[in-house]
Amino acid sequence: MSLTHALCHELGAPPMLGTGPIVFVVDDDISVRESLELLIRCEGWQPETFSSGQEFLSRPRALVPSCLVLDFSLPGLNGLELQERIAVERTDMPIIFITGYRDVPMTVQAMKAGAVEFLTKPFGEDALLSAIRAALERSRVALSQEAEMRVLRGRDASLSRREQQVMALVVSGLLNKQIGGELGISEITVKAHRGKVMQKMKADSLADLVRMAAKLRPAPAAMAAA
Repeated sequence: MSLTHALCHELGAPPMLGTGPIVFVVDDDISVRESLELLIRCEGWQPETFSSGQEFLSRPRALVPSCLVLDFSLPGLNGLELQERIAVERTDMPIIFITGYRDVPMTVQAMKAGAVEFLTKPFGEDALLSAIRAALERSRVALSQEAEMRVLRGRDASLSRREQQVMALVVSGLLNKQIGGELGISEITVKAHRGKVMQKMKADSLADLVRMAAKLRPAPAAMAAA
């Protein structure tokens, strides 16, 4: 039995078997990386550790629920700078900051940029594990929504230009006769296009189609509030 397996057994938790949620750790202190790796593995998650932000960025994006436990004070690219880089490319990966000292302005900046937690060393295992669980659930939801949007965009792209026009007018609440008047086509033709739209979008009802359209083309007010 390996040391990790033995320690996990003593802690009453199984070691990681196979793939699953990934918890990334970026910290230049090897003792911190090793202790967090063991803790994460014992919880049944897959740990991956890095000594610098640059090293972490060279790792391709993970397509499974994941989060990043990130030390604020790193050589070269510091925690906030790495967070800024990640925010653009890896929006599905929440960040948990850990630091050796508490700085209120720094904490506020990190939280405003989307960090889920900011823990000061030495922190309790329970506090970190709780933050990781919340972060992984947030990541799972984000990945699920992203997958749904990929499917919806694919369906939307399969519509002809005329079908897209009809869909836009249908979800705006116009009747077939009114849509025909707007587009200069017959009501029968509108019905045919509308049926194709429902079929290609795999919409079970008008309400379903409206929901899909709102996700594909959110209103300006909704985008500003997001």
